[in-house]
Amino acid sequence: QVQLVESGGGLVQAGGSLRLSCAASGRTFSSYAMGWFRQAPGKEREFVAAVSWRGGTTTYAASVKGRFTISRDNAKNTVYLQMNRLKPEDTAVYYCAQEKGRMGTTSNHAYDYWGQGTQVTVSS
Repeated sequence: QVQLVESGGGLVQAGGSLRLSCAASGRTFSSYAMGWFRQAPGKEREFVAAVSWRGGTTTYAASVKGRFTISRDNAKNTVYLQMNRLKPEDTAVYYCAQEKGRMGTTSNHAYDYWGQGTQVTVSS
């Protein structure tokens, strides 16, 4: 059984930074791409960032490109999301997810395991 546990969320002022972590267990972490998604109140879940199985390829939503960085440490079975220059519109519950494949896609249908989410709140 795959388990994904996010941590690192919290309350931050606009312009600040947070680093989210997601610890994975249950299947060979290094064999799968990982992604981060978010869902704000009243909105659908949206793609934020993805990283390929070895970390060589990263993909970002246009709204976070240049501000967020996704990375992974396969030795620690952990994926990270460094979020800089945060804006109030980044407020959401952030979820990590493990893809069925290796490349890191933007569609949530490509991911078969999800964490429970961590709240990020950015005040203005």
